Amino acid sequence: MPGTVSEKLIENHLVEGETEPGEEIALEIDQTLTQDATGTMVMLELEAMEVDELESELSAQYVDHNLIQEDNKNPDDHLFLRSACEKWGIWFSPAGNGVSHPVHQERFGVPGKTLLGSDSHTPAAGAMGMLAIGAGGLDVAMAMAGEPYHVNMPEVWGVELRGELPEWCSAKDVILEMLRRHDVDGGVGRVVEYHGPGLETLSAMDRHVIANMGTELGATSTVFPADGEVKRFLAQQGREDDFRPLEADEGAEYHVIETIRLDEIEPMIAKPSSPGNVVPVTDVAGEDIYQAYIGSSANPGLRDFAMPGMIADGGRVPSDVSFDVNPTSRQILENLTEMGYLGKLIASGARIHQAGCNGCIGMGQAPASGQNSLRTVPRNFPGRTGTREDSVFLCSPETAAAGALTGEITDPRTLEESHDIEFPEWSEPTEIIVDETALSAPPENPGGELRKGPNVKSLPEFERVPDSLSGPVLMKVGDDISTDEIMPAGSEVLPYRSNIPRISEWVFDQVEEGFHERAEREGAPWMVVGGSNYGQGSSREHAALAPYYLGMRAALAVSYARIHWQNLVNFGIVPLEFADRADYDAIEQGDTLELPDVREEIQDGAEVTVHDATRDATFSVEHTLNPRQVEIVLQGGLIEDYKN
Repeated sequence: MPGTVSEKLIENHLVEGETEPGEEIALEIDQTLTQDATGTMVMLELEAMEVDELESELSAQYVDHNLIQEDNKNPDDHLFLRSACEKWGIWFSPAGNGVSHPVHQERFGVPGKTLLGSDSHTPAAGAMGMLAIGAGGLDVAMAMAGEPYHVNMPEVWGVELRGELPEWCSAKDVILEMLRRHDVDGGVGRVVEYHGPGLETLSAMDRHVIANMGTELGATSTVFPADGEVKRFLAQQGREDDFRPLEADEGAEYHVIETIRLDEIEPMIAKPSSPGNVVPVTDVAGEDIYQAYIGSSANPGLRDFAMPGMIADGGRVPSDVSFDVNPTSRQILENLTEMGYLGKLIASGARIHQAGCNGCIGMGQAPASGQNSLRTVPRNFPGRTGTREDSVFLCSPETAAAGALTGEITDPRTLEESHDIEFPEWSEPTEIIVDETALSAPPENPGGELRKGPNVKSLPEFERVPDSLSGPVLMKVGDDISTDEIMPAGSEVLPYRSNIPRISEWVFDQVEEGFHERAEREGAPWMVVGGSNYGQGSSREHAALAPYYLGMRAALAVSYARIHWQNLVNFGIVPLEFADRADYDAIEQGDTLELPDVREEIQDGAEVTVHDATRDATFSVEHTLNPRQVEIVLQGGLIEDYKN
């Protein structure tokens, strides 16, 4: 039977299960990716699991999120991560070398491989013909230890690309068009697979842009074929021998079918404060801006900096606009310098920052309160920049550069008339500077002790789920609550990523300042009630771990984002779903909920009885745990299950 690229990748790595959409399968994982905001937990989890040797084919650890060294915490954790790489035999990419996703694609991306990463944008590697999936850190630790990764078999959503992008449009406009059509949950339970003649016009890094933000659709992953363009990219990186062709068979069938005519794409923009709030740039043109920001894992390629450099060449950014250039790797910086584009950006008034995630994760480059910021980053959730009252628009590098020059949101197509700027011609160079000198290869004889600074704390103890649960609804939230709102990022918070007691002080801080004080007074157990798509966004498991530390033992939601649901299970928090949304509507924050037979009911079936003692009302909720997951959550999480 003819197969899609996604189906071939899954079938070649299938360990358990049937490839029927919705059914749980287990996949062999070839490579793993960790970054410092989540990787510290992964290494502490490997320690807690008492793992001696890794079984993964290749594991790589990147320091790209927490780069600000205002005191000892971040540098201490960098040393801890380096020592963990030496202990377990992991590639190490230090601070300043670059963002994990583009660097991994350049140095380690191999068609046909599987990649599991403790970062939700790991699917960016799908640009290389890989099956790359974002997961919680504990799932990644398990894969490093040789355990298969369990996931529900996704539908394959075939998106046919036809035609060629018009001038002033780029790959970012393609994924924004997908988000305009389908919002932040349109890809749930699906792998998005792009195919068709339009692929010939998209470089491997263009595809990276689209695959990276497929996560914002809620998709399990995004996949492209490994074709001539992937071969050209690998040759450019000095790795042509790693190329393996991988394309869909003629006659392959997709569960969902869609077509995008690239020649009909126009400049798009996501308004505050959701990646799915997309409109044409013309709808908001003319609004003043405070900041224009280019870079991030969502626009990491040479083209994404060269185009703004050519657009801004000879121009000058207004003095009241902050034009922030966020390089994605040291290699990109070297090539931008060699090719002259960095000089053009500097001459235009740009501010050049170190290579890393930086402002995308709220580590510097925060905008002023209530001021519009144009950003080529993947997310604009409230407060993610580090500014509580931010106003972030997601756009292409062309649109960001146009805004930087004019001081307002600008359709870049108008620059020809307003600024006499012709559309810059760009083609990917055949040869570039390749710099892998900063990468540290795994030692021939792994071993040694972990170097723990004073901010590195061991994981909390995890309790078995009791026979019954009773506690207050300490927090009720609406639809599409992100992990940024449950557990914020930013320069104040993320330095405590290896210290769960300390980082727990920011739980739900974006929703209610000082929430942790209320949680500490209450003590365990308490519960959260959420709307649909609860926990969307980042894979950070701190959004489960820190609430657990404060006493959260159950969540009741209309529906969950995939990674956060799994993180709840992994740390022994019972994830339940409302059978009737009216029951969600009726509950008030502060109500006391009783689950009198929670352990027995979870074991015996899909329904769990809930009594709202405050309203004296009884109703049923459901769980979607399979027998394996039931055992995990009732044991108190995946670490306890692994050890037992």
